[in-house]
Amino acid sequence: MFWTSLIFILVTVLLFIAMKKVYEKWNSPFLIPVLTTTFVMILLLLITHIPYEKYMAGGKWIEELLGPGVVALAYPLYLYRESLKRHLVSIIAGVFTGTLVGVLTVFLFASAIGTNKRIILSMLPKSVTTPVAMEIARLTHGSPALASVFVIIAGISGAVFAPRWFNWLRLKTPLARGLGIGTSSHAIGTSKAMEFGEETAAYSSVAMGLSCIIASVLVPLFAAWFL
Repeated sequence: MFWTSLIFILVTVLLFIAMKKVYEKWNSPFLIPVLTTTFVMILLLLITHIPYEKYMAGGKWIEELLGPGVVALAYPLYLYRESLKRHLVSIIAGVFTGTLVGVLTVFLFASAIGTNKRIILSMLPKSVTTPVAMEIARLTHGSPALASVFVIIAGISGAVFAPRWFNWLRLKTPLARGLGIGTSSHAIGTSKAMEFGEETAAYSSVAMGLSCIIASVLVPLFAAWFL
């Protein structure tokens, strides 16, 4: 089991490095490493008929690195702490509005296409990090497993389309860009925000954490009132 786990860790890390080089060469939003690595890994597992549970014997150790990775985002927060204090009111208002709009739009879209209640409850916390989204879904009687899937979709789509939205909406300041991508696309979006600079990443990190707190209160209340 040890060697199997080690092999899967090495394959995943090497594949990510290869996909990162591909992204650096062509720099297309559709080639972000987290998207291409996931896609290629799924293909490999399907082609080789390796069960997901067997892959996760090694993959779970990579998953364990998510916590330290999120903690590392505190570094840009420290660097730009004075700027964050100056914009505190704008940050709180912006993240609250973004979280509320995210919940409302998902609810309206899912209701319009006739999605059943449990799936809607699983979709509502899509913009926050996976552990928080799963707990919110569990609390509101949604599906934690489905919630984690919607979180990944929200994160990847945000990382892919955020640069285009920034250009279309002419969002040029680190504050606007960071709050937008951090509120809508959590850690995956924040990793993308680092490409726009440390200040954008700092605002995105704050938005990511703040949106978790707001969604933890807002989504259960919204579900109780409207579902």
